[in-house]
Amino acid sequence: MYAIYAFCREVDDIADDPLALDEKRRLLAEWRREIDRVYQRKPTSLTGLALAEAIAQYGLQKQDFLDLIDGMEMDASESLQGPSMETLQLYCERVAGAVGLLSIRVFGDSGDRATDVAWSLGQALQLTNILRDVREDADRGRLYLPSELLDTHGIASRDPETVLAHPALPKVCAELATLADTRFKEAIAAMADCDRRKMRPAVVMMHVYHRVLEKLMQRGWTRIDEPVRISKLAKIWIAVRYGLL
Repeated sequence: MYAIYAFCREVDDIADDPLALDEKRRLLAEWRREIDRVYQRKPTSLTGLALAEAIAQYGLQKQDFLDLIDGMEMDASESLQGPSMETLQLYCERVAGAVGLLSIRVFGDSGDRATDVAWSLGQALQLTNILRDVREDADRGRLYLPSELLDTHGIASRDPETVLAHPALPKVCAELATLADTRFKEAIAAMADCDRRKMRPAVVMMHVYHRVLEKLMQRGWTRIDEPVRISKLAKIWIAVRYGLL
């Protein structure tokens, strides 16, 4: 998991760094080549060396790494200001679902229902991140709220600052939060058919993030500058409740 995290961190930093677009594309293309080398057992980076060991031990799939890189390229190359729901779902699949698919293999349960968990939970986690970070993303010129919801609630602009100042923003966020909650419930249902012992890390993460979403919904969407956090005590309780018992 440390190797997977290191890889995720490196490609995410490329997408977020204030580099020229051509340079971001070059660096991400280099990571595609490095993934090719890793699967040829010829890695050239420290992270690649660590991934090679994990791939050999857990049978991690090459396409999942490439999908994550594609997701980072969407962040780097596209404006992502009011994407379509289809594009948003694809983005979530690439940046979160792919990580979930890699993770369940490490956890030891890569059956069909565990795959369902990876898809639903990836969507739920990323949508929660989007709702939590809507202010921070706008500061970087990004707006992940889907165009269909913006149009439904009468928001014609795709400029992040204009959208955040619109009186209908709370309705858009509330509807997207309902979708995220649905994805959490789908993941919980799929998790019931998985090996609970092996999937404990995913269970703990699921309930921590679900609690974040619940707190966001309780706070509402008229105070998006007000951060939402989960206390250490609450995290410990979730870890004990879902990770140990």
